[in-house]
Amino acid sequence: MHCFVYASRRKPDSYLWLAARDQFGVLPESLALLLGDLRFVLEVHLDEQRKLPHEDTLAVLEHLRTQGWHLQLPPQETLAVANHPPYQRTPPDPRDS
Repeated sequence: MHCFVYASRRKPDSYLWLAARDQFGVLPESLALLLGDLRFVLEVHLDEQRKLPHEDTLAVLEHLRTQGWHLQLPPQETLAVANHPPYQRTPPDPRDS
């Protein structure tokens, strides 16, 4: 899979992987605001055999296939929920009270 990597100018050592070049519309608005302006850094062909130094290749590929993007944060930071689509919660039914 061809993918495109961008560096966040606002959040040092944070990278956004996209399945399609410059397709920032797939990002949740809150994530786009967090990252701020992005700078293109790399186009790469990623497959299951390629080893990445700081990321799980299979997880990156899964995120790119299912949502079109993957967020790579510095090793000391965790924001696991950022790589998953927003949690959809069904409001409680008032008749159940």
